[in-house]
Amino acid sequence: MDETFTLLPIQMDPTSKSLSSPTPTLSADLTALNALHRAILSLPNQVPPPPTNINPKRSAQIQKMRDQGNTSLRTSKSSSPSAAQAQEAIKLYTYGIEMALGRPSWEQSAMVKEEAGVLFANRAQAYMVAQMWPEGASDAETSVELKRQGNGKAWWRRGRCLCEMGRWEEARRWVQSGLEVEGNEQDLSGLSKEIVVHMEKSDR
Repeated sequence: MDETFTLLPIQMDPTSKSLSSPTPTLSADLTALNALHRAILSLPNQVPPPPTNINPKRSAQIQKMRDQGNTSLRTSKSSSPSAAQAQEAIKLYTYGIEMALGRPSWEQSAMVKEEAGVLFANRAQAYMVAQMWPEGASDAETSVELKRQGNGKAWWRRGRCLCEMGRWEEARRWVQSGLEVEGNEQDLSGLSKEIVVHMEKSDR
């Protein structure tokens, strides 16, 4: 098969970088190409920074919200956190979650999952202190979805919230799944036994 190379007369303006040609049949295509070029140039953040470029200020603020939330729930051994302390912790964890999930899309997704996973688990605990069981169960489940393994506290917290809501069969299945992932985790094992005892008594 014969191959033919045709050199098209196309010029580029050095200032605007737009293309032109004295050939009428190229006019429509070049007009569309120039319009696309201008549209791309008008986009914000045309070239994102490399994925390793992490904003340390955001990381520091997220850690600060987490630490302050933990402090709000911290009490002496002789007393439990109050409802006001729980609400303050919920607010602080929420700020941290919003900052973690608001990271630019080019930053590492693994960092977002790690930060948000811990914060959702912590906020679940604060919801439990406030006896807001549905909210606690939801946050604990979200934490597990972000970090399934090595997250025994979140598995346990959702299981406990389900028990408090009287959803014992669902709690049993959830805790069993947690044990399959976490192994013989102490708190999960204890909750599993508690659920079995309760369900056996209910069947009598």
